[in-house]
Amino acid sequence: MCTKYFGGVPTVHPAPNFSAADDAEILRGAMDGLGTDEDMIIEILTHRSNQQRQAIAEHFKNVLERDLIEDVKGELGGNFEKVIVALLMPPHEYLCKELKNAMNGAGTNEGTLIEIICSKSNEEIEKIVECYEALYERPLVEQVCSETSGNLGRFLTLILTKTRNDCNDIDDGDARAKAEELYAGGEGQLGTEESIFYKVLAHESFAQLRRIFEEYKEISGNTIEQALKHELSGDFLDALLAVVECVQGPAIFFARKLHDAMDGMGTDDDTLIRIIVSRSEIDLGSIKQEFEKMYDKTLESCIENDTSGDYKRALLALAR
Repeated sequence: MCTKYFGGVPTVHPAPNFSAADDAEILRGAMDGLGTDEDMIIEILTHRSNQQRQAIAEHFKNVLERDLIEDVKGELGGNFEKVIVALLMPPHEYLCKELKNAMNGAGTNEGTLIEIICSKSNEEIEKIVECYEALYERPLVEQVCSETSGNLGRFLTLILTKTRNDCNDIDDGDARAKAEELYAGGEGQLGTEESIFYKVLAHESFAQLRRIFEEYKEISGNTIEQALKHELSGDFLDALLAVVECVQGPAIFFARKLHDAMDGMGTDDDTLIRIIVSRSEIDLGSIKQEFEKMYDKTLESCIENDTSGDYKRALLALAR
């Protein structure tokens, strides 16, 4: 029997006494005629689960004979529109769209690929892979292979082909052996055998990796993060570190990503929107807690400082 791990505090919950018909009529009124009631759009859509939002969209389609997303696009603009459209898409469709956008045109946004792919379980990967092919009629792994190369491409391919062990039971003997392999392939020799790192970090369950990393610290005296940073670089290093952080806790990984999106000059709005929306029903409450521990300031205060207008109000409504 495999032990399953659960956790994470969401910020968005299903609304009680929900009526898709009532919400749809209110939203239609908020976008009908001269002017748009942005406050009402925010109030309804940020306080409903995604399943409830899909029911509202179905009422728009079947009863009002309108496309809710198209209506939103016709009334809103900028980053506020991006937030509302993201909320109205089924979760895996939204992530597939983000993956597609990361690989469209000249160049590839490897950071987005790493964030989405390296943070997911086999079950989540399977849903994303199936959804992507249904939407774009091309296997996700094929497109990722064509857009990435080298060790990063091999690592992402291993994850997308669901090679990770689904069982979260701990094997102490195997953990020690894998930790020794990692040490021998990196710090324990001149040069680095990169394949050992991507095979172990793509194949082992998060629970087993946690134990492997503990054993590694005993063998090496360094943490696995210190070892990786010493031995590797670039996007491949970023991908492995993403897995390491998710092993420690996904909330830690996403807290750092949110901080990086708002740190320094300018704001990475696409990353900010993607994480706030996609984690709001999973663990955004936990991410907020980690964010404050790590940076000694609240996520809400950073959103206040880095965004404005209806865009800010929508993000804050999701984060509170």
